[in-house]
Formats: sequence, structure tokens, C-alpha cells
Amino acid sequence: MDMAEFKPGDLVQLRSGGPIMTVEQVGKTAMLQEDAVWCVWFEKVGSRQVAQNKTFAPVVLEKVEKPRTAYSVGVVRA
Repeated sequence: MDMAEFKPGDLVQLRSGGPIMTVEQVGKTAMLQEDAVWCVWFEKVGSRQVAQNKTFAPVVLEKVEKPRTAYSVGVVRA
């Protein structure tokens, strides 16, 4: 996948699986000037959700759809 296909706010996942991540930034790495996608996601550590982040080569990522929630919201009018 080409780096131009990703933009901040996109939901992505490693082609091999793993958590759904949000794209923070796309660009070139500082040292090697290689294409890169900066991602952030939450991981459960004990009883807390901890933000994680990492930079990936675009070729290892794929866009994903927003997961559906397991609950619904209703409106009650008085």
C-alpha cells in the first residue's frame, strides 16, 4: 500500500493482525528518509488503558472499518 493512501485519522491494522490503530501522521523518517506511518492505539495494562504508539512502513498496514459497538443507544422522551 502506498503512503499516500493513508491520512491522519484513518483506522489501520497490521496485515498480520493486532489491534486497530489510528494514524497520527504520515511522512518520512528523520534519519533514513523512508516512508512511514505514525500510529497510536490503546492497550490494556492491568486494569488501565494505556496509549501506545509506533511508526510503521506503509506496506505492513491496511485500512480497516470502524468496529461496531456491542451496545446500542436509545432516546427516551418525556
